[in-house]
This record gives sequence, C-alpha cells and structure tokens, in this order.
Amino acid sequence: MVRQKIKTSPLLPVYADNQGFRRTSNTVALELNYQFPEAYTFLYDLAVYSKKSASAMPLLRRDSLGTGQLLRLVLLHTAWEVGSGQVRYSLPEESKHGTFVGRLAQDLGLEVSQLVPRMFRMISKGRGDYFEVNLQSGVLFVNSPVDREEVCGQGPLCAIDLEVIVDKPLRIFHVEVEIQDINDNAPVFPVTELNLFISESTLLGSRFPLEGAFDTDIGTNSLLIYKLSSNEYFTLDVQVRNDHNNLAELVLKKALDREETPEHRLLFTATDRGKPELTGTVQLVITVLDANDNAPVFNQSVYEVTVLENTANGTLVIKLNATDLDEGTNKNISYAFGNFVPPIVRAAFNLNSDTGEIRVKGDLDYDHVQLYEIRVEAQDKGHQPMTGQCSVLLHVLDVNDNAPELAVTSLFLPVPEDAPPGTVVALITVSDRDSGDNGKVTCSIPPDLPFQLVSTFKNYHSLVLAEAVDRERVSEYKILVTARDEGAPSLSASSSILVPIADVNDNAPAFPQPVYTVFVKENNRPGAHLLSVSASDPDVRENAFVSYSVVERSVGEQQPVSSYISVHSESGHIYGLQPFDYEELQALQFQVSARDAGFPSLCGNVTVQLFVLDENDNAPAVSPPGSGRGSPGPELVPLSAGAGHVVGKVRAVDADSGYNAWLRYEVQEAGTAGPFRVGVYSGEISTTRALEEADGPSQRLVILVKDHGEPALSATATVSLSLVESPQAVKWDSRQRVGSERPLVDMNVSLTIAICSLSGLFVLVIVVYVGLSCHPGPEVMCGPGKATVVCSSEVGSWSYSQRQSRNLCVWEGTAKNDLMVFSPNFPQSSENGEAGKGQILTPNVSGQT
Repeated sequence: MVRQKIKTSPLLPVYADNQGFRRTSNTVALELNYQFPEAYTFLYDLAVYSKKSASAMPLLRRDSLGTGQLLRLVLLHTAWEVGSGQVRYSLPEESKHGTFVGRLAQDLGLEVSQLVPRMFRMISKGRGDYFEVNLQSGVLFVNSPVDREEVCGQGPLCAIDLEVIVDKPLRIFHVEVEIQDINDNAPVFPVTELNLFISESTLLGSRFPLEGAFDTDIGTNSLLIYKLSSNEYFTLDVQVRNDHNNLAELVLKKALDREETPEHRLLFTATDRGKPELTGTVQLVITVLDANDNAPVFNQSVYEVTVLENTANGTLVIKLNATDLDEGTNKNISYAFGNFVPPIVRAAFNLNSDTGEIRVKGDLDYDHVQLYEIRVEAQDKGHQPMTGQCSVLLHVLDVNDNAPELAVTSLFLPVPEDAPPGTVVALITVSDRDSGDNGKVTCSIPPDLPFQLVSTFKNYHSLVLAEAVDRERVSEYKILVTARDEGAPSLSASSSILVPIADVNDNAPAFPQPVYTVFVKENNRPGAHLLSVSASDPDVRENAFVSYSVVERSVGEQQPVSSYISVHSESGHIYGLQPFDYEELQALQFQVSARDAGFPSLCGNVTVQLFVLDENDNAPAVSPPGSGRGSPGPELVPLSAGAGHVVGKVRAVDADSGYNAWLRYEVQEAGTAGPFRVGVYSGEISTTRALEEADGPSQRLVILVKDHGEPALSATATVSLSLVESPQAVKWDSRQRVGSERPLVDMNVSLTIAICSLSGLFVLVIVVYVGLSCHPGPEVMCGPGKATVVCSSEVGSWSYSQRQSRNLCVWEGTAKNDLMVFSPNFPQSSENGEAGKGQILTPNVSGQT
C-alpha cells in the first residue's frame, strides 16, 4: 500500500493510501493507546520534550519494547515531527459528547494558561456547535454527536472547518475536523415486497432486473453484496457498473410451470461491507403468467442525458423507445415510471405513457440534486402484460444561479486613530452554492480607503488597516465589501461595514493668536475681569476638555505673577487679584497655559501683555522756597530790583506721569500778587515791574500748583517776600544761607514736547528738564540736565525729568523717530559766564518773562 504524506499539524500528520482512505496520526495514536498504553504515554512525552532534549531518543529501551513495537514508535514519532501546515483531526461520526478529538492548544503552539487571558474563542462555519474546547486543558472534545449523513450527505469528503481566534496579539488558526463514516446505516429497499410477473413461456436464461437497495453510508460501508434465498428456478447475477454500484438481475435457470407452481416467494438480501455488516431484505413475489411470450425491449438498457438546472418546465429531456415482437394488443406499449422511482423524480419530471417522452415538470437545482436515476418500464397491453425496463441517468449541469453569500463574522471596533497598519478590523466569510467557476468568489473593497482585504484561508478574509487614520480628518468609514463569482454572467453580493475611528489625544489645545494685549487702568477693583482667552482642541470628549492656568514666574522683587492675576480654569477669564499701581508697575507679561484632559495630557501656551494705564491719583507735592535750606524764612527782595528779577522758586513734583504729572503754577489770587508773578511751568517767582515803597515791607503769595489730569489735582504753597532797601542785606542774607544750603539763585527751564507713537497710538509726552545752579560739590551736578524722552509703555505717558526718577519703560523697544521738540522762551540771565555753570545770576535786563 502506497502512502502519501499530507501536510497537517506538526503533531498530527495525515496519511492517505492509494485508495483514498485517509487517517491521521491521531487515529494511529489512539490505536497505539489501546494496544500499547505504556508506549503511547512514552511516545507522547517524547514528542513533547524531544525538541528540548537531544538525548530523549536514547531513553527508548530495547528490553521494554519489541522490535516491531519500537519500529512503530519511531515511525509514528517521525510522522509526528515532520508534519506542518494546517491542523487537521479525524473523528468517527456519532462520537459521544466528551469524546477526545485532539490537544488543540498544544497543536497550535499556544500556552494553556494563556487561553483565557488571550480571549481564546472558536467559530464553526455553519455546521452547528459540534465541538468545544476545554480552556483549562486546551483539549478539543465533542460537544454533540455528528451525523455524517445529515451534515455532508453522500459527499466523498466530510469536514467541519473551525476558526480559532486569540488576541494579544491577534492570531487566527484554521482547524479542520474530518468526519469519518461508520457503518451506522443498513441497506434499505424502497418497498418490503416486490411483485414480478413472469410468463411461463419465458425462455431459460431470461433476465429480470431487480431494483437494488440504497445505503446512505459511503465508501466500503455503502458497497453492497446481494444474495437470493435458495430455490431451484432462479439464480442471481450481480454485475458491477462503472459507478461502483451493483446491478442485480434475476436469471431464470429452470422453466416455469404455472400449473405446478403459480407463485414463487424469494427473499432478496443486500449486505454492506462495513464492520459490522448490516443487511436489508425485500420479499420477491413472482407470479407466473401464461401466454404473452415477448416483453417489450428498449433499444438500450441505460440512457445518459444532461440538462441545465435552469431548464424551463415542459422542456423535452429524452424520448424512450421500446419494441415488442408480439402481434396485436400484445404489441401495444405503454410507458410508466418504475415502482421504485422516488417522489423527488416524480416531482421533477413527467413521463408520457404513450410516447415515452420525459419532460421537465418542476424546478431543478444542482445544489440539491446533481444526478437523477430514473427506472422506466415499458408494458405491453396483452391479456397477461409483459414489461421491459431501462434506466435513465439524468445529470443536472450547474448554472450560475446563486449569488455569493457574504457574512461578517467578527468586528473589532472602534479603531483607534493611532492603530498601526495591519490591525485587523473585521473577519469576513464568503461562499457560493454553485460549483466550478460559478462557485469561485473574489472579494474586494473600494479603492482610496486606508483599508485592505487579506485572504487568510479558503473563503475567509480579514479587513485590515492599510495606513494610518486621523479621526480629526475622517471620523468614520463606510466600507462596501463586494463578493463576486466567476460565472457568466457574474453574480455579486455586498455588505456595508461602518468603521468608526476612536479619538486619541494627539492634538494640543491651540489659541487663535500668539499674543493677547490688554490695557487696564490703575486702581482697578480686586477681582475685576480683565480679558478672556480661549483655546480650541480638535479632539473629542475628555481629550478636548481644556482647562486654563497661569504659568508661574516672578515679577519685580520676586513676587509671583499669580499674586497679580488669576485665570478661571474652565472659562479662561483672567481677573486682577489686586489693584494695579502704575507708579509701581507699568507692564506685566505672563503666559497662560491651556491643557486638555487626555492621557497623556497636551498643552499650549499664549503670551498675555498687560499694560497699566496711569490715572490722576497723586496730587502735586510742593516744597516752598527755602524748604531745602537750613533756616527757612521769607525771601528778601531788594527794592531796587527791576522787572524780571527772580526772587524764588516753588518746587513741586507729581508721582503720576504724562498729563497727570504735567504741572502748572499760578498765583491763587492774582489780585494780591502785586508786582510779582510765578512762571506757569517753571514755578519761578519774579518781579513784573520795578518795586516801589508803596508795595509795602512784605508780600505774601499763595501759589497754586495744579496738574493736567482729569480731574485735575492741586496743592498750594505760601511764599513770604520781604522788601529791603539795601542790596547788601540781600547779599548778606544770601551769604548767610550759603553756609547751610546753597540757595537756588536761578533756573533754566526747557520744555520738550514729544509725540511718542508706539503700537499705533500717538501719545503726547512732555518732558521738563530742570537745570539747577549750585556750587560745585561731589554729589551735585551743576548746570542744566541732559534732555531725555521717557515713555512708560507702549501706550506712552507724560513725565517729568529729574535725576532720581526711575526709568518707567518696562517693555523692550525704543520710541519711534516721529518726535517734535521745542523750548519755551524762558529768560536766561547770567552774571558771570554762561548759564548753568553754578554762578549767581542777575535778573534779565530786558525784563521779559
């Protein structure tokens, strides 16, 4: 016997002999288990551990097993090891619940302990749940008995396909369980009693075909042996046809005598070749007829025709012709179906009794019946009619009349947008009940999709991810899967799969602009809303939920920025925690962070520029003349002083800036000023005319100092003036004052008006430079100060210039070039040398103010 190795599981190789009989090493192992249980146990352990230990084979002990037994073990071990490919088992039909089929987990290379964590599951394709797997042992066993004839009919090969799926990682295995036929069906005759009518004039050797029995088993179990009970008149002749079915004929070996024996009863027995043998019987009742010597005869005993399965009703299939050598009535023939023709034939075909025409009567279906065997009888119309018989083998040809069937067996949804290419999305099975090219099916999906179909096994396909997906671009895909056969014309079926894409936190919150700018007046109330920022996140759910916070940093003298402002975590509203003071802080730059609630969370930042606007909240602070000297007292004015003589100066400063710090001096009651006036912007007190005795010995001036804010704030200073006749007294008094504090004798005031344009805003800046005349000293700079332009932010402001003033520019950048500068025409007088060199100055001769 020639054996050919068929690829199967590494532990279960399958062998087939030259007669088509298939068996697996599992069957051999079962036989070995019955005959040599110790050898079977040893072999199993050897197969499991042989790859781990090269010294496993020497463990075979020659003294424990015979030579033949040892040879069988070696052969079985070899078959066990070299097998590869798909896992396949063989199982006799009608096996009881719990019958061992195979060690599925071990044969698939899976750890039994990982079956449950990896979500081991098994799917049977349309055959019922005949098998189960014990998740504790990994053993495949019978769940319910399998009737091969019910599942596969009389097909030569009956197999149940199983699909095993495990996750982490996802793997798919295909297992085939072949159902082996057992002799569980006895031959069956269509009737229990068969009536035959044979004329007594029938010649010896005449043959009478007998309808055989039918066995629903296959192979050897369906091969029948016919026997006839012992008798002296008839013998049985059995011929084997090319379709392996036996044709039994009753042969007359002795002339019949109706008067001697009008009826013969014989037992016709059919026995199959299964183990154990099963039999079926039918009673033959032979009635001996008289006269009519010749039976009708067909021109051939077997007719073979083909017909398409979609042939219309009424179509002629074949016209039979039988002849009878008799004369008269005995020659007239009528046709009829044989007694053993099954109802399925009568429902599909119609036989005309007069013409012998067989026509299609019902619907033909290749998928249901491929071959009809029709027994037709031709009977003459003699007094004692005689019949002739023939067989019509009608083959039904397949037509592409069944569209493919498509089913989605498993879905793994939704698909995360960061899923790698190759991720399995769905498992799809396709089938077609047609045969040949009509049953070959191809499966496809539309192009330009990030998915592809991968054929896994036979008609199994996997829908896998072909490229990366982005939920923010496409949130779901509707995939139309089309299955098309290769028939002519081709038929197709389709199924739609909706594949949603699950969001992954792959987008950080983003602000619509990189910088926010806000202007806030100082002295704002605590908790006031300053501005709102908003960031968007294209993700969804928690991945798009944005919360806001301030990026902490130090401001000024290590003050945290969170002590100035706060941000509402949900709305993005920014509030001032304390009143801003322009004199302390002109600009504040900080960052706001927007963070989503995804895992891991992502964030984005935006810069906020907050500019504090000055308000007129500081009144001018006035230092009257003489307040800086050691002994303050009235100003001494010589009566000989002419017009324009400077007698003193009112000093005032304003902590505000811009217009709010631009000061104006005036006599509060102009009518009481007499011959004196005060410089509007310099604060210098000078004479308006030559003094007279009528002006009195002293004057008292109330000087009002007022800023340009809205509303304006003011302060007053009282200046006492004493008129003396002797200039020496004035000089003496001046010298006396020099000992303690050098008096201010003269001032040069220049006014610079600048238009500072920053950030698109035109701000008028007035800077007053005051030049102080003093005697040289190590800590005092004499002469007029250096002219500078001071801007306190992008907004700009008015300010005054003084040596000890702090720089209010807290924002990087310089003023633009669009500046206009002019100096008012204040009188400049010098007594010895240039102004601003520290000498004592005398009034201007011109007397102009």
